[in-house]
Amino acid sequence: MLCIQLIDSLFCFSQLERQILMQNQMRERQMAMQIAWTREFLKYYGAFFGLASFALTAGALRNKNPRLFIPVIPLSFILAYQLDMGYGTLIYRMKAEAEGIMETEHDRLELPLGTPTFESTEKARRAQSTFFIEK
Repeated sequence: MLCIQLIDSLFCFSQLERQILMQNQMRERQMAMQIAWTREFLKYYGAFFGLASFALTAGALRNKNPRLFIPVIPLSFILAYQLDMGYGTLIYRMKAEAEGIMETEHDRLELPLGTPTFESTEKARRAQSTFFIEK
């Protein structure tokens, strides 16, 4: 009997470990897709920014109206953010900030009404199933 319990607990541990590894791989893939999306977006936005900057600068110089150059300023902030996200250290700074929040401001992470329990989930499921049956 003890042997069966030991084998069962080892199996559960192994299964849990596989689930954790799979979940981490999915997280890594999602982050890689986000970074790849940012880099792809940056190609198009970089082309737009270059053309817009050139046209607005040429227009400002030709018309001797420096106000035409003003849109380049906010556009450059967006470009800097995208560059930092795609090729810079933004991800590392965000990770450090998140770790700091988890360590020092853990109370901000608490869910309203606490962590869901089996009973609360079942109650919601039953309420939802009766809602669909009544209609």
